Amino acid sequence: MVAIMDLLSDIWWGLRDFMYYCLDNLDLCAFLILAAIAILGAIYVVTDKEVVHSAFYLALVFLCIGFVYFFLEAEFIGVIQLLVYVGAITILFAFSIMLTRRKIMSKGDDSDE
Repeated sequence: MVAIMDLLSDIWWGLRDFMYYCLDNLDLCAFLILAAIAILGAIYVVTDKEVVHSAFYLALVFLCIGFVYFFLEAEFIGVIQLLVYVGAITILFAFSIMLTRRKIMSKGDDSDE
């Protein structure tokens, strides 16, 4: 029983130390969370079956990259990233996908009824 209590105490103090480390390095924690979101978004871009969803996941990745520029103190490039890629390119992708999507008729539906 004493070994279990020592183990729980070590886990508790380890979590406490990790919490203090995270509070001292908030920019590192925010960057790691942002990087994880960007990686998951990039995976969804290439694996999602819906093309429109892939375009919006790409917008999420562009947004995360724009925020990374702010972490690097390159605000101008971050703003340009947000305006050009998130604002313009993603909307261009979304509109082009929506305008070029057509219903593909099956071979059995060739009648004019």
